[in-house]
Amino acid sequence: MTIKAVVFDAYGTLFDVQSVAGLTEAAFPGHGGTITQIWRLKQLEYTWLRSLMDRYEDFWSVTRASLDFTLKALGLEATPELIVRIAAAYDALALYPEALDALKGLAPTRLAIFSNGSPSMLTNLTRQARIDGLLETVISVDEIRAYKPDPRGYRLVEDRLDLSREEILFVSSNGFDIAGAKAYGLTVARIERIAPAALRAELTSGAIGPAAMFKALRMQPEQLGEPADLTISALTELVPYVAARR
Repeated sequence: MTIKAVVFDAYGTLFDVQSVAGLTEAAFPGHGGTITQIWRLKQLEYTWLRSLMDRYEDFWSVTRASLDFTLKALGLEATPELIVRIAAAYDALALYPEALDALKGLAPTRLAIFSNGSPSMLTNLTRQARIDGLLETVISVDEIRAYKPDPRGYRLVEDRLDLSREEILFVSSNGFDIAGAKAYGLTVARIERIAPAALRAELTSGAIGPAAMFKALRMQPEQLGEPADLTISALTELVPYVAARR
């Protein structure tokens, strides 16, 4: 297998969705952790529902609606202006600590992002993290108006890069995305953001908090018969792997 391009998912893979927790806690003291987890769970659920219903709205709309749902479910009051301000945290998520070194180390391999994010959100996100200059292109599902794991999205990656699926390594932390990309025929690397032993310790330590529940539901491999080809614990592990397959 010759790898000519490495394509990254954005949310949870390059960027830490948990980094909104400081803002949610500041806005609603004592509720920040719960808001953060329900918000992300509902955000993903709304992408799947909108795709299945054929009622597409872009990821910015989904992000606001899922935050609105979360606050109402918890009985918390928020003005539309506050919802927009908190939702804007998704334009300034923290880059995972090893992500920049990994992107730099992968040169001269072609690099891209393929994400559910809207074009404007992804532009803001990559610019604030100062990684836009390291990427050849940023591909949004907005072009097909259907969210991952719709196979048309992975086909869009092939078309935009003008490469066959055998020449693309796709990287994600999200089980649904990994299963979708693998089912389509891409070679897939899974970045394991929490080790199984660490998760088991959290889940058996007594009261299960919202963060542990999120990790169990969204940060583990799905049992759909489409496992990743490679599992890594840091994105920098991709550097020697790709170098050996250029």
